[in-house]
Amino acid sequence: MIDIGLNLTEDQFAGKEKDVLARALEAGVQKMILTGGNITGSQRALEMAKRHPNVLYTTAGIHPHDAKSVNAQTGDLLRALYEDEQVIAVGECGLDFDRNYSEPKDQYAAFDLQLSIAEENDLPIFLHERAAHQQFIDVMKAHPTLIERSVVHCFTGDRTQLKAYLDLGFHIGVTGWVCDPKRGVDLREALLDMPLDRLMIETDAPYLIPKNIRPKPKSRTNEPKYLPHIGREIAQIMRVEEALFFNEVEKNTRRFFRI
Repeated sequence: MIDIGLNLTEDQFAGKEKDVLARALEAGVQKMILTGGNITGSQRALEMAKRHPNVLYTTAGIHPHDAKSVNAQTGDLLRALYEDEQVIAVGECGLDFDRNYSEPKDQYAAFDLQLSIAEENDLPIFLHERAAHQQFIDVMKAHPTLIERSVVHCFTGDRTQLKAYLDLGFHIGVTGWVCDPKRGVDLREALLDMPLDRLMIETDAPYLIPKNIRPKPKSRTNEPKYLPHIGREIAQIMRVEEALFFNEVEKNTRRFFRI
């Protein structure tokens, strides 16, 4: 199993890096891709990945929440990170109009910058979209060659939104949101239409701990060790035999990220 979204640089994991990874490996999660959401976070993620070669990889990018931090040096700093072989994707980038921690104009500018760099470097893209579905699609349509190299991470939408993404050629990342019996209803229905060859799985840890784990964990901090639980839940919804599910999803991930 490969967890395509782990926020190991977050404060919840401070001082716990080795233990978190040991528990993940014991659970059968062989590789994990750290998420870079700003320059400092991307640099720290690469430092962590360097300590665990062949286990950790990372993305490097500017999350839409941090788009206001982009300046004249940002592009060069990102390009320098992409020179390292353990930095395997651009992102997390995209649009988030739910709370607008950065103004939409700044989000568009940061998004366009990273898409241009992805084109320059022939890198896959780790995408974020929240409350901006159509605007996000409009931006990506201006970069058609990138769409099949893009994964919409932490997809939580409905069947209509999923169809729009699939019709364009996106890959889809699914988290433990699917394990929430209340908030995950739309996602569970959407997965009935999900082709196995376009799917990847992730925890987005330390966020989104699966709600239906039993016995209930004492900590609310999500970890990559819960990825098997998420995968089994998705396989059951999609009516796919578990061994086949995990094998195909891992193949998708290795092919997409070239690992």
